[in-house]
Amino acid sequence: MTQFSDAYIERLDKETEEILASEEQGFLNQSISYFQQHKNEFMYLEAGAFSELGVDGISFEVDDVFETYEVLLGLKLQKKFQASIKEYLQTTLQSEEARFSLMFNGDDGLWDLNFGLNYVEGFKEELTIAEAYQLVYTYLKNLVEAVKSKQS
Repeated sequence: MTQFSDAYIERLDKETEEILASEEQGFLNQSISYFQQHKNEFMYLEAGAFSELGVDGISFEVDDVFETYEVLLGLKLQKKFQASIKEYLQTTLQSEEARFSLMFNGDDGLWDLNFGLNYVEGFKEELTIAEAYQLVYTYLKNLVEAVKSKQS
């Protein structure tokens, strides 16, 4: 968990985006099933490790309709990388049902990216929140490296 030792963590209400609590590191030791039991909440985390990848913060929640664990973030990659990003997502998310949303936001120059963590290799229901964020980190690191290596 040292990778997220500098993490800033909030739990928020999905409907109002009102902060319910700022959390300590210990919150990350809970099972991700916490969000199955608290579907009205989502978690927001900022950490230096993600900043290095061009991600300010990551939201994590359970999708109300599909019951999947969803990851939502803004990714700082240039617009010209769209085809490479889409190709990476399509080839690495493991399922026919795997969904993702990718849209370039010209106002802030970020890719708004949402994807189901359930479809990332290594996912299992027994993950702790820290392990889920580690899986997200590894997936995003590989995505950024793959995209940038195609452009060089």
